[in-house]
Amino acid sequence: MMASEQQTALDPVPASGARDGKVRQPRPARRWLVPLLVVVLLAQMAAVMVTTAVQQTPTIDEPVYVATAAEYLHGQGIRYNPEHPPLGKLVVAVGVAITDPHVDTAFDGPQIDLGPHLLYESGNDPWRLMFWARLPVIVLTLLFGLVVFAFARELAGRAAGLTALALYAFSPDVVAHGSLATLDVPTAGFLLTSVWLLWRARLRPRRYGPLAGLALGAALATKMSALPAVPVLVALAALSVWSARRGDETRRRLLRVLAGATVVALAAVAVVWASYLVVDPRLRWTSQDQVPVVHGLRGTLVDLLPFPQAYADGMRLQFRFENHPWEGFLFGRMYTGHLWYYLPAALLVKTPLGLLVLWAAGAVVLVAARRLRPAAPYLLVPAGVLLASAMTGSRDFGTRYALFLPMFLAVAAGCVVAVRRRLSRVVTGALVLFVAASSLLTFPFYLPYSNEAFGGPARTHLRLHDSNVDWGQDLGRLAERLRERYPDERIWLVYKGSGLPSAYGIEASDPREVPVDDVHGLLVVSDSSVAKAKGRLAELIDSSRPVDEVGHSITIYRR
Repeated sequence: MMASEQQTALDPVPASGARDGKVRQPRPARRWLVPLLVVVLLAQMAAVMVTTAVQQTPTIDEPVYVATAAEYLHGQGIRYNPEHPPLGKLVVAVGVAITDPHVDTAFDGPQIDLGPHLLYESGNDPWRLMFWARLPVIVLTLLFGLVVFAFARELAGRAAGLTALALYAFSPDVVAHGSLATLDVPTAGFLLTSVWLLWRARLRPRRYGPLAGLALGAALATKMSALPAVPVLVALAALSVWSARRGDETRRRLLRVLAGATVVALAAVAVVWASYLVVDPRLRWTSQDQVPVVHGLRGTLVDLLPFPQAYADGMRLQFRFENHPWEGFLFGRMYTGHLWYYLPAALLVKTPLGLLVLWAAGAVVLVAARRLRPAAPYLLVPAGVLLASAMTGSRDFGTRYALFLPMFLAVAAGCVVAVRRRLSRVVTGALVLFVAASSLLTFPFYLPYSNEAFGGPARTHLRLHDSNVDWGQDLGRLAERLRERYPDERIWLVYKGSGLPSAYGIEASDPREVPVDDVHGLLVVSDSSVAKAKGRLAELIDSSRPVDEVGHSITIYRR
């Protein structure tokens, strides 16, 4: 095939679906088809996320976010969790406010005790409180699905939009973390929204540039991990204005480019400040922990940030976390420190196989197709920079640090249907169905998902740990299992999570506090603790017989 023929095959079909390039009005019967399919995809996503949210007990990170949100509602200002900015917790606070929980405003204990104190010691219903706290994040996750659909549709047509939305809606990682009162999905979604608006700014920079800045600011005001995207998105803002002002003479064009990039940056800064002012208009800030001194380049960058003091101190606390020698677990190996390839390896395990293929194909199509090539910097560069930044982090805790990939690359993957080859569309459709089947078969255990090449969710704990598989989410399921199958048994429990076992009816003892020979009955161990077991716990596990498992995250042994 000649080069010109290859290019023609890769060029996208016009959005109307007409091969001759003429815009044709859709048939009346078809006008409802696309909106109907969008509703169906989002409805199934909402159903599985709500079901998951109802069934899961608090994960490790959620209680502190929920409790901090409750503190915001009661005018306590920024006392806890300064390592994350307020906006994500303000989103959670919308749901928390509906439950009107009792908050002990006199509590001044350590941050680690704040969440359990609200959930289990203040007279609140933890099940009800956690569900309503998760609901605003679920709603945001669904709205970000509309952004995925709109972005892909604008690039390559309705079929591309539906394909991208389907891949997003059936992404196990998105479903798993979109069902939780955490900050990872909101941060990634706000970043994608900002990039989509910057893409639209290529035609109307005055309208969409400031909106893109607001979305970027929302990401920065939710989680500091969005900071590496700032120079990339500001550069994309400049590129969008440059593309929009082709008719201007060079000097005026450059001035408009500078002005457009500045507006985006200022809008982002304004959102960060606004999020802190909403929590406390007087910006009072006193850290509960000693804020470390940060030297070198990191310290200089923190000092240069045009954000409130609480934001800067939160960054300093984050750098202290980065300097901690965390323990990791990958493919059966426990280690101390950081592996640069941890995230790519974990993504290989936890991403549906069809999705991996379509991600790669989408990236190729964006670069190869002449009409899609202008979108490549908007989708691939931010995702690449964010992934490179996440790979340098010291906390090998899970693919949640790369949740932007299922969003950005879903849009790219949707563009595969723009290839003018019937076989490519058939293969794409088959791969989308494969992704959907793989995702639905793991229901409702999305956190421990792994693809078929690695044995599915039942075997994820053999290769990964922490939020990849066992984040404390199955304490309620464990309580139910023990009541149904093991009544009146002596329970020994090693649980990794923020939940309080006794609050769910589990009366258990810690087997690590007594001699090994005194441990008889059921030994129940979170799989993350199994993965990193050593000393007495390792001896107990080695001398016990596995008899059951709960949620693919907790193993029950008999001694």
